[in-house]
This record gives sequence, C-alpha cells and structure tokens, in this order.
Amino acid sequence: MAQTTNSKNININQANIWPSSEEEGELAIDLYETKDELILQAAIGGVAINDLDISITNDMITIRGRRDRDDKSKIEKFYYNECFWGPFSRSLILPQEVDADKAKATIKNGLLSIYLPKLIRVQKRTLKIEEE
Repeated sequence: MAQTTNSKNININQANIWPSSEEEGELAIDLYETKDELILQAAIGGVAINDLDISITNDMITIRGRRDRDDKSKIEKFYYNECFWGPFSRSLILPQEVDADKAKATIKNGLLSIYLPKLIRVQKRTLKIEEE
C-alpha cells in the first residue's frame, strides 16, 4: 500500500540529519509531465520513510535522505560494492511553476513518486483604462 503525504514542505522526517560530514550521494530521478502535473520518480529501495525529507517551492524541489546498510558489522569482504549507502540529496529547478500547496508524495514498492500540479497563471489580462 502506498503512503501519502500532502504538504507544501513535505518533511517526512522531523529529525534533522543534515548537514552531514559524510560524503553525500546524488539521487537519480525521472521527471516528466502530463497535461496537469509534473511527476518526479526515484527508486529509493532500502530507505525508511522516516529518513526522507522533501522540500518544495513553486519552482524548486529538494529531496534528502539516507540509506543505511543493516548488516554492516557482519561484512567481511566485498566482491561488488555498487549500491550507494549513506546520505543522499537532489535539488533541481523545475521546468515550470507548480502549486506546492497541492503537491503529493507516495511510496510504493521502493518507488517514490511526487506529484506536482502545474500552476496555471493567466497569460492574458485586460487592463481597464481610467480617465483622470
């Protein structure tokens, strides 16, 4: 079942784990649009929902988190070490303004999906002329 949150500043984690002295990885994302919204998706398998922090403004989004290895003390030797463990973040300027107040985030099967409704601004405005 997907977990959902609605908030302008979607702080899934209330604990302040940033800034960190550890090297920070960059989160890989997909960002695409539909008629009504921008959708950002990121594979975050192994990240607890309490270890995520999402901040949104009308033109920017920042995702921060941490992936910890549970069995770290038992490891004797690595043969391949390609997965990133530790803190990560990703900030990007959005290609279009969004309504941050109506943003929604869900997690299902390790996939974080953030739905960002497009902010529709009136392009044409009629100006009334006043006589002085």
